[in-house]
Amino acid sequence: MSTEPETTEEAGPGTPDTRGTREGGTEGSAGGNADAGTEDIGAVEGDGAIEEAGAGASEGDGTSVSDGAPEGTGASEDAGASGGAEGAAGEGAGDAGALSEAEAELAAQRIERERIERRKAEKKGPIASGTKLSGKAADLLAAVRAVESGEKPVATVFTEPAPAPRRPAPEPMRRPQPAPAPVAPAAPAPETVDAVRRVLAEGSAPDSLAPQVAAVLGEGAGATLREDPWQLLRVGGVRPEQADGFARALLGPDCGPGDARRGRAVTVWLLEQAAVAGHTALELPTLTAALGRQGVPDPDAAVQDTLAEGEALVFQDALEEPGAPAPQDADEEQERPVRVLVGLERYAMAEESLADGLARLANSVPEEAGQAWEAVTAGLSGGAAELARAVAGHGLVLHTGGEAARAEPAALLAAARAAGLRAYAACHTPDGRSRLTAHLGAASGREGAATGRPVADPARQGEATAQPVTDPARQGEATGRPMADPARQGEATARPSGHPAQPGTAPVEPGATFAQPGAAPVRPGPGGHPGPSAVEPGAHGVVTVSGLLAGVEGPGRDADGALEVDLLIVLDAPQLDVEGAAMLVESLPDGARLVLSGDPGVLWSAGPGRVFADLLAARICPQAVSRVPDPGPLGELVSGIGVGELNQVAAPGKEIVIVPVRDAGEAVHRTVQLVADSVPRAIGVPADQTVVITPGHGGAAGTRALNSALKQRLNPGPGRFGGFDPGDRIAYSPAPGRTVPGVVVKADADGLHLSCAGAPVVVPRERVEGSVRHGWALTAHQAAGARWPAAVVVLPGDAAQALSRPWVYTAFGRAERHLSVVHGVEQALPRAVAEVPAKPRTTRLGTLLRTQAPAS
Repeated sequence: MSTEPETTEEAGPGTPDTRGTREGGTEGSAGGNADAGTEDIGAVEGDGAIEEAGAGASEGDGTSVSDGAPEGTGASEDAGASGGAEGAAGEGAGDAGALSEAEAELAAQRIERERIERRKAEKKGPIASGTKLSGKAADLLAAVRAVESGEKPVATVFTEPAPAPRRPAPEPMRRPQPAPAPVAPAAPAPETVDAVRRVLAEGSAPDSLAPQVAAVLGEGAGATLREDPWQLLRVGGVRPEQADGFARALLGPDCGPGDARRGRAVTVWLLEQAAVAGHTALELPTLTAALGRQGVPDPDAAVQDTLAEGEALVFQDALEEPGAPAPQDADEEQERPVRVLVGLERYAMAEESLADGLARLANSVPEEAGQAWEAVTAGLSGGAAELARAVAGHGLVLHTGGEAARAEPAALLAAARAAGLRAYAACHTPDGRSRLTAHLGAASGREGAATGRPVADPARQGEATAQPVTDPARQGEATGRPMADPARQGEATARPSGHPAQPGTAPVEPGATFAQPGAAPVRPGPGGHPGPSAVEPGAHGVVTVSGLLAGVEGPGRDADGALEVDLLIVLDAPQLDVEGAAMLVESLPDGARLVLSGDPGVLWSAGPGRVFADLLAARICPQAVSRVPDPGPLGELVSGIGVGELNQVAAPGKEIVIVPVRDAGEAVHRTVQLVADSVPRAIGVPADQTVVITPGHGGAAGTRALNSALKQRLNPGPGRFGGFDPGDRIAYSPAPGRTVPGVVVKADADGLHLSCAGAPVVVPRERVEGSVRHGWALTAHQAAGARWPAAVVVLPGDAAQALSRPWVYTAFGRAERHLSVVHGVEQALPRAVAEVPAKPRTTRLGTLLRTQAPAS
């Protein structure tokens, strides 16, 4: 089963029923549907070359798409030996002072060695539940159990306990190091897998599911599955009708649709499917209706049974009526209408933890801003100054704006660090990190030019101004160009780049080429800003969210496990799901300031929740709205889409080209032609810096069909390694809802070797099919948070139902210099922009925020 968020884009809103849902749209497309209306959009029919389309557009008013590494452990054994030798020499000389000093040195070293041994013993000891587990789900589940048992307070359960606290450092400078060996999850015991395989065989189920079932159900999985065959639904990709067939083969006449075990399993499965579609809970009537469609005879009893077994939780949230006065007494509170919600424990606890953490941050900022924040606000102007003033007086601030508005949090970050504050910014992707670093360098350069003074830290002046530095070994970092020192260049491509060094967790730059021994140097990233391999992770205080949470980027943690920060700015905030946001907020200490910045018009997170949208709607904190528009024809087009208007835009430089198509087959042909030939020749953007975006994975013009055609043209090969060849662009999903682009290097007995942002990743053979796809073509959710010099957006006729204003806004906004639209949906495109908002998601965060945090 793929781990990519297919259903997130394709599932219908408000209901978890996926009886008719499939991975892509309907196969095929409506033929002959593009002739009407192609004249209105000003595109030229023919070969689809950009030169012809651009010429046709220039005849009119313009192109239109309208209706038309941890700290050291102290002294080493060798150092202790040398210290002992020095002490012996001092003793032989008869110097009493030296003798005392040597004894003290030896005693200190003995204490250090004892501490090291204790740490080693602690590491070998048993690990308590909730610690050293991989994955957000495991962290949150352990958090729930720890809090309920009273073992730990809420503020500490989301942090990974370190053997010893790190020494605080005002400017953590991590040296390039090889990535640690990947840590594979512990495989189930062979006897457990064999037992499951026997049960699966009895039920006529594929024995290839045995490792997955054993991993999900744990020790005793065979007995558990035999006792409750519907536990098979806990394995990803298994549907209720398949579990029913397995249960009938295993139980015989004792199996029936009214079986309580079936009711519980289907209820949990529906809640999981709702989470894939973005919901953190479901209203009770919606859940019972979905259970009825799945053949459960008594849906209410199934829900009650699931709640009684503790497999789900129920909540009663008061409904907010517009214009209704606040309740004045308890009796009135009881009479207010409520909605009954049912949700899984992991998402319920994540939302409650997130709401508590946000309220704590909002209420823990000292009343006096202090001289440091006065210096920050004094050195800024315009929108950046407004943002700084809001942050100086509040612990939680929201900032909204488009791509150009990123300059404002960049200026705030630079000013805060110049004032001596421990300030960091975290982005969703390595590409976002590179773009923010470019903004930061530009802001620092303007500050130096305006004041005539160098930037605050002379040792980092070259990095801050993006100018070449004196040290040739650091020239590549500062400029984004290949480094002159070959040894240094190898380090730059081998060091970790922002994610835990385990399979699938290395970050990546979209469209980048990856240096291997003997390969070409790493080039700058999309749009000319430095690629991630050219930018030291954490340079300028800019990191990725996943790298920050994993501890491989950004600041260290204090003795309580909290991040050592005074200010954290999170870019691409709409991409935060509830679990990631909860972990991030719980990692911040009291008194820290948090800025969540993002574009509210883009698609919401691939994971469950709509954190940024809920915060904006709750209005519990200041909101700084940027007035900086995105420049050029592309900026004008995307800004209009954001307010529901698909405007005619003049594109004299062929920034926007419309290519009409009649059917899906022609859409695939035109797309390959654009990527491989027209865009490189007419625009000057090579194929490896162009992304293709389409609404879904399936269908005649989905990512599968497009990637197959693009591979045949751009990197043909036999696909000897599970369908992949060296040089293939890929999209790797290490976890549901998260995608990192990369390129295939090779394959061997260890698995498929990928290069992601210069960091090597090895995907085990058994995980390749479910977690690696070809990556020339992506969905809009996969592309969110990154930008490319050129984008080709494919809209086949069968994609009309999948279009919405946020989808079009996100897809069109991935282009920096050029956008080609392969258009086959006729009037569905302007109608989606004008009339189809974001798909609704059922969440509890808004209600929790209003009850726990005061209004600003």
